[in-house]
Amino acid sequence: MNTPGGCAEYISVPASWVVPLPAGISLKDSMVMGTAAYTAGLALYKMELSGQTPEMGEIVVTGATGGVGSMAVAILAKAGYNVVASTGKKDKYFYLLEIGAKKCISREEVDDKSDKPLLASKWAGAIDNVGGNTLATLLKTCGRNGNVASIGLVDSAELTTTVYPFILNGVNLLGIDSAQTPADIRLKIWEKLATDWKLDNIKDMQTIIGLDDASHYLNKILKGKTIGRVIVDLNI
Repeated sequence: MNTPGGCAEYISVPASWVVPLPAGISLKDSMVMGTAAYTAGLALYKMELSGQTPEMGEIVVTGATGGVGSMAVAILAKAGYNVVASTGKKDKYFYLLEIGAKKCISREEVDDKSDKPLLASKWAGAIDNVGGNTLATLLKTCGRNGNVASIGLVDSAELTTTVYPFILNGVNLLGIDSAQTPADIRLKIWEKLATDWKLDNIKDMQTIIGLDDASHYLNKILKGKTIGRVIVDLNI
């Protein structure tokens, strides 16, 4: 984010930016997981600090086929949560079930247009990659004392809502800033990803490409035409 070299074989950065590779994670898997798994893990970490538990009920993940969404589905499932995956790609339901979702729903089911300040509770919490009206809908449909983690704005950076979910249902809206996380928490998240949250199905969430294909896949990513993580292998 602060230094060129995203597809470079080597990069020179300040030592304070570097996180040691935890035992139990290969270099390749660390790249497949990358910022996506870290961000999803940080979301779950903050949710659990605010009292989220699997016993409270289902957690919905929006934008579930993307890199962060896929990792969120898989990490939540590994942590013992029942995951509801929301996506506009109905042909990818099997993929989402394969990586850990218990059920899949269309994105229309988390995009309420009624303008009602509150709706019946549908889930105990959420990890949202979409923003906009989807995030507002998740707040209105979150169960009592649940947590909604905001980690993306695929649809919109705008948020129009009321205070009712917060003052009547005790819902927590959690902001996830993965770039400026203190070092001690960053290390803690990676240790969790190497142990309690270690993914058994990471191969299902990766597409390996050569450097020559990077530009083509960047365009596909921007158009929402990929699933999971795209990894550049400089040896291809």
